[in-house]
Amino acid sequence: MSTSAHTDSGTNTGGGPTRGTTPAPAPTSALNASRTAATAARVLRQLRHDPRTIALMILIPCVMLLLLRYVFDGNPRTFDSIGASLLGIFPLITMFLVTSIATLRERTSGTLERLLAMPLGKGDLIAGYALAFGILAIIQSALATGLAVWFLDLDVTGSPWLLLLVALLDALLGTALGLFVSAFAASEFQAVQFMPAVIFPQLLLCGLFTPRDTMHPVLEAISDVLPMSYAVDGMNEVLRHTDMTATFVRDVLIVAGCAVLVLGLGAATLRRRTA
Repeated sequence: MSTSAHTDSGTNTGGGPTRGTTPAPAPTSALNASRTAATAARVLRQLRHDPRTIALMILIPCVMLLLLRYVFDGNPRTFDSIGASLLGIFPLITMFLVTSIATLRERTSGTLERLLAMPLGKGDLIAGYALAFGILAIIQSALATGLAVWFLDLDVTGSPWLLLLVALLDALLGTALGLFVSAFAASEFQAVQFMPAVIFPQLLLCGLFTPRDTMHPVLEAISDVLPMSYAVDGMNEVLRHTDMTATFVRDVLIVAGCAVLVLGLGAATLRRRTA
């Protein structure tokens, strides 16, 4: 009546890993500085072999500012009134576009799946991408700010360093948004299609074309929850005030907080493969 208590050594009877096989490494949840730095270094090495992408990220905002300055060559005050705002908007747009496509390319090529099969958490991966693109964002923002202030004679009442701070945060926000929306795109074309949905409404409602308090109340309420509105407000604070104001500090904190929040959402929605 008794049954044999012996089982084959290769048979899994308890739901655990089969003897003789190597279980897949469990994904880690906590951020690890070395894994994050290694991911950032890998991304930068890849970008080094893609000069067109580097040119798009670093040079396009400068070219756009240069073009805008001489579009208003007969009326420099117009450039002074909108140049600071665009100094924050251009880096956001370019970083959004490049980051969303680059991350999607990693997933469609299978690189992302191989990375996530290693002891590498999603947070490490997102933080590594943010760090790598953040380094490029620093270069991009510094060049664009220096060009606008010292070469194109953008008339700024406050410190140019505060302009640089807002421009850098805007570029990081664009990076975070690009990482986030890449999870919902199945192709590079779809990633580009997210720009009208994510960027254009913010561009129209941020106060660049008309003060936000003169908009329809519904649109003004919507603009109050869009991060680009605070990016433009922060730039305008530097444009008009010699010292750092409480409004400027609020705007900077909101933009930075939105970037961190969107990075967290990007880690939560990161997928190995496209649908």
